[in-house]
Amino acid sequence: MRCPYCGSLDTQVKDSRPTEDNTSIRRRRVCPDCGGRFTTFERVQLRELTVVKRSGRRVPFDRSKLERSVEIALRKRQVTPERVERMLNGVVRQLESMGEPEISSEHIGELLMEGLRGIDDVAYVRFASVYKNFREAKDFGNLLNALSGDDAVAAESEAPAPDDA
Repeated sequence: MRCPYCGSLDTQVKDSRPTEDNTSIRRRRVCPDCGGRFTTFERVQLRELTVVKRSGRRVPFDRSKLERSVEIALRKRQVTPERVERMLNGVVRQLESMGEPEISSEHIGELLMEGLRGIDDVAYVRFASVYKNFREAKDFGNLLNALSGDDAVAAESEAPAPDDA
């Protein structure tokens, strides 16, 4: 594994352990040349996926792009990295288990929005505003109304029924 600090190809694994959800291996590494320490993750990849962009262009699936998008949406939000990792693992597993080698970028975006919605409403709105290309403030209002409408429906279904006695 190449050192991200000095570029040396001679790095050593100091510690390996499974992640909390046992879907990957976390490895702590050290570079003997510069002394830099960093973490890598080893994951199972079930199949090679191709993303079909809106333009029709096809590109190889890259998990790190999902991670960057989610990281931007969650910036300055109090969400644990483990929770984010579980959500991303779930999205990737869903994509790999679909059985299709080609997946539309729209489908990936919808899965990420669904995952973010379960983690943090603000991150969900941030991601949706970019993903759905909001142009006006009313676009935010419509999304927030839909979001609070879903919360109101959930609250009504959780509220105890009044006594008829």
